Amino acid sequence: MFTHEMIKSFNQLEMDVYNYIIGNEEKVVYMKVRELAEEVHVSTTTILRFCKKVGCEGYSEFRLKLKQEVNSKEQKKINMDLTAVKDFFERVQTQAFAENIQEAVKLLTKASSIIFVGVGNSSIIGKYGARYFNNVGWFSFAIDDPFTPVFRGKGERTATIALSVSGETEQTLMLAEKLKRRGSSLISITNKANCSLAKMSDCNINYYVSEYKKDENYDLTSQMAVVFILELIGRELEGVHNDTDDLFQNDMEDLFH
Repeated sequence: MFTHEMIKSFNQLEMDVYNYIIGNEEKVVYMKVRELAEEVHVSTTTILRFCKKVGCEGYSEFRLKLKQEVNSKEQKKINMDLTAVKDFFERVQTQAFAENIQEAVKLLTKASSIIFVGVGNSSIIGKYGARYFNNVGWFSFAIDDPFTPVFRGKGERTATIALSVSGETEQTLMLAEKLKRRGSSLISITNKANCSLAKMSDCNINYYVSEYKKDENYDLTSQMAVVFILELIGRELEGVHNDTDDLFQNDMEDLFH
C-alpha cells in the first residue's frame, strides 16, 4: 500500500502518521480522522495531506483501502496450506519412502566424508545437516560458496547431499555437477522430482510441499520436511558402523586443495 516513493515524500509529521499506522493497522481502520490525529499528536490537516500523498481523495477512502489491505493479510494467514505438509508425513509411512531413504543411506555408508551444498535457506539447513551427521559419527561439512575449490584429485570416497527447493538453483547445480564430475556420489533433496538437480543425482528424495514466496524474492517454503529427512537419514547412519574411518586421513589430503 505504501510505496518507496510515497515514503520518501513524507515530512517528519507525516512519517509520524505512517509509523503509527503500520504499527496499529487493525485499530486505525476503525478510527475517525480526529481520533487518529489525537493519537499521533498532529492536526487533521496533516492526516488529510498524508492521505493525498498515498493516492487517496480523503480519509474515508484511505481507511477503506487500509481495511482491504488488513483483510487481505488476514486471508493469506488463514489460507496457509498445511495439507501438503500433512501429506508428506503420511508418505513417510510408506514402503516406497523407506526404500528411498535406504538408497541414500547405502550411498552414504560408502563414503568417508559427506558434503552438504546449497544456497540461501538451503545452505543454513545444510550446515544443520552437517552438524547432525557429525553428531552421529559421520564426518560432514557444508559448502555455501559455489566457487570453493573443492578437490585437487578424485573424490570417489565422498558423498554429496545437495539441497534445493526448486532443484534449479544455478549455483547449487554448478557445485553439484563439479563434485559429481570428480567422483562424488550425489544425493539430492528437492521439493519435486521433475527438476534438473534430481535428474543428475544418483538418488533423489522429494517431499512435495506448497512453495511460498514473498514478493517473488524471499522463499518462505517450509523446510520442515527437509529437516525431518536429514534427521531420519542421520538416525539410520547412527546405527551403521563407519568402516571407512581409516580412509579419512587420505581424503583430507584431497579436500580443499
